[in-house]
Amino acid sequence: MKKEINKFLYFYRFLATENCMFNDILNYILGLGAAIFLPIIMIILGLCVKMKLKKAIMAGLTLGIAFTGMNVVLGFMFSSISPAAQALVERTGLELTAIDVGWSPIAAIAWAWPFALFMFPLQIGINLVMLALKLTNCLNVDLWNVWGKILTATLVAYITGNIAFGFIAGAIQIILELISGDLIQKRCYEATKIPGVTCTHPMFLQGPILFLINRILDFIPGINKVNIDANELKKRIGIFGENSVMGFIVGGLIAFLGGYAIKEILITAMSVATAMILFPMVAKLFMQALAPIADAAGAFMKSKFKGRDFYVGLDWPFMAGCSEVWVIAIVLVPIELILAVVLSQLGLNTLIPLASIINVVLTPPAMIIARKNLVRMFLISIIATPSYLIAATQFAPQITKMAADTNTLHAEAGQFISWMQVEAPEFRWSIVHAFNGDLTGIIGIIIFAILFAWYFLSMKKSNTQDSAK
Repeated sequence: MKKEINKFLYFYRFLATENCMFNDILNYILGLGAAIFLPIIMIILGLCVKMKLKKAIMAGLTLGIAFTGMNVVLGFMFSSISPAAQALVERTGLELTAIDVGWSPIAAIAWAWPFALFMFPLQIGINLVMLALKLTNCLNVDLWNVWGKILTATLVAYITGNIAFGFIAGAIQIILELISGDLIQKRCYEATKIPGVTCTHPMFLQGPILFLINRILDFIPGINKVNIDANELKKRIGIFGENSVMGFIVGGLIAFLGGYAIKEILITAMSVATAMILFPMVAKLFMQALAPIADAAGAFMKSKFKGRDFYVGLDWPFMAGCSEVWVIAIVLVPIELILAVVLSQLGLNTLIPLASIINVVLTPPAMIIARKNLVRMFLISIIATPSYLIAATQFAPQITKMAADTNTLHAEAGQFISWMQVEAPEFRWSIVHAFNGDLTGIIGIIIFAILFAWYFLSMKKSNTQDSAK
């Protein structure tokens, strides 16, 4: 048996080498970016579910435009906030050894794993089996973010030295993402009004933790009665509740704290205000693109599987038009820096949050769990933020060595690289260390499993009650 397994692994390693034509072709396609890759997938899906060619192409093209537009606005906002946040860090004299490099270098490290490509058939196969066995109603077409599973598998395989453990960890994440997509679909529609879609991004694996925090808030007098979303905020505080005004004030405040001159403060403030207005505009394109594909996919699947509702699993940007995501993300910036300082004094953090200072992997799930309640979103996000800093600190030595070993990125002597937006940090840290046999990791994954089961039952009950209304 060992001989056969070695042959099998040799064959797969051969396919994944740089000289492999299949690998080159797939890497080229992935290198085009989500704005090209996902529309191609959606056009193919549209044709498979019998959409007319013209409608499928237009839906795919519009989706590509939506992703491109959202990336332009995101880049515009990040380029305005990140330098101001960095200036604020420098003013505090904060000296930490790990630098937050953002998602792109981390994705490159994940793709450098020799077995990375085989996460694609694993994800597709698991999804189809779960659909056939009625374990999910979600068809996950977000193949772009397969690198999130690869990252988990890579960390597990790297730390344990066991490739099989890496793929098992990746498979567990795939299953949990599909189940999570089922659980949050109704709330995704409630938030975005885009029918037939859900989010299968790994950020939502933090759902059980955020749900627990939200449940605790139910018992705190004063907080448990407050329900303020962006629209309600506008009614209560007038002009100060407008997206543009909030963006202008918070952006200007961060620039001011960073020691900017008046001119730069005003430019930063106006840039953030502009982004806050553009986000909802660009988000409308997602609805135009996704609604016809989701309708066609739903009708096709219902014709094949009577009595079942199906929906399409997507990346998170289709929720980026919700103002609440950005209000909380921007307000969190100075709080993240304060928490980084406090946790460093406790010996729990060595990371300087820079490239991921706007934590967009926390605020979307917080919005879904809190149902756009800004007060709860704010409190949930503050309580959850330390887990990102701590997990990023814990992973920094491994990520730095992996980057060096794969020739992806090299840190200076005594310096580490990491990623604050480590996505579902409690889950990812626990599963990596559990497979390594660490007692804390095993305890962590057991606690996560118990919380996920409770979350599953609670969300099922909530969805049933919502349907009955």
